Amino acid sequence: MSIRAHIEATLRDNLAPERLDVINESHQHAGHQPGMDGDGETHMRVRIVAAAFTGMSRIDRHRTVNALLKPELDAGLHALAVEAAAPGEPTRW
Repeated sequence: MSIRAHIEATLRDNLAPERLDVINESHQHAGHQPGMDGDGETHMRVRIVAAAFTGMSRIDRHRTVNALLKPELDAGLHALAVEAAAPGEPTRW
């Protein structure tokens, strides 16, 4: 299973989002460090709307997502951008 697919499954299983997009942005970072050619799954962006975030601060939402995705981060995911919202909140996407 790809890192992207595993991220999607983990977030769906734990947060039951009403909207979820996991975007591989690795190609935008090719050449930034040795070994980063843009072909892998090193940089991901998560856009998620879930009722679980209702009443949470922005930092608590990020902590929740980061805790759920700790295995991927420990296994080499280099960067994770999180855009999290509760239902009814405005998003830029």
